[in-house]
Amino acid sequence: MAEAVAPPPPSPLAASVLVLNRLYLAVHIVGARRAFALLCRELAEVIHFQKGMFANYTFDTWREASQLSAPFKQPHDDWVRAVNFEIRVPRVIRLLTYDRLPRQHLHLNRRNIMARDGHLCQYCGRHFQIHQLSLDHVLPRSRGGTTTWENVVCACLSCNVKKGGRTPHEAKMKLIRRPTKPQRNPLILTRLNNPKYECWRTWLDGAYWEIGARD
Repeated sequence: MAEAVAPPPPSPLAASVLVLNRLYLAVHIVGARRAFALLCRELAEVIHFQKGMFANYTFDTWREASQLSAPFKQPHDDWVRAVNFEIRVPRVIRLLTYDRLPRQHLHLNRRNIMARDGHLCQYCGRHFQIHQLSLDHVLPRSRGGTTTWENVVCACLSCNVKKGGRTPHEAKMKLIRRPTKPQRNPLILTRLNNPKYECWRTWLDGAYWEIGARD
C-alpha cells in the first residue's frame, strides 16, 4: 500500500499582507504577490514594526534590509527568491496616495460562515476540510427560514443530509452553539491566531476589524 504523500508547503507568495491607507488605517488584505507589485510600482511602502517602533521602506531599501537579516531568518518569516536576490515578504504595506477609509460592511458568504464556525460542523462538532462542509439553514428555507447570520451554520455533508428539511429539534439534533453575527471579521481573527501575523494587532484597532480580505 502506497504511503500518503504530504502536500507541498504553501508558496510564500500565498502569504497575506495587511494594507494601510496613507493615514495609516488598515483598509484591506492582499496576497504577497499583489503587495510586491504595489511596491515595485512605487505605489506603496513597507511598514516594518519591531521592538515597539516601526520604520518605512521602499522596495529597494526593503530588499537591502532583507539581505542584512537573511542570516537571521525566523521560523514564521516568508521569503521569496528571485534570480539575483532573496527578499522577505512584508507583513504590512502602506499605500502612498490612498486616503479612503476602511470598509465597514461584513459580507455574509460561505467563506465568512466557515471562518466564523472554525470549520466545525455545528451539529456533530467535528472539524472538516472546506470541500467536506456545506451551509445549513437552521430553520429551513422551505419553512420560511432566511439567509442571515443567525440562521445559517456550517454543517458536514452527513449531518446536513440527516437534518434534511427539518428543524434541529425535529431531527433530534442539537447545535453546538447558537449562530450570531460576528463582531469582527472572522477571516481576520483566523489570521491573527497565526503567529506570523501577530504584528497586525498594532494596526487592527477594534473599530477597523471589519476590513475586507482579497486573496
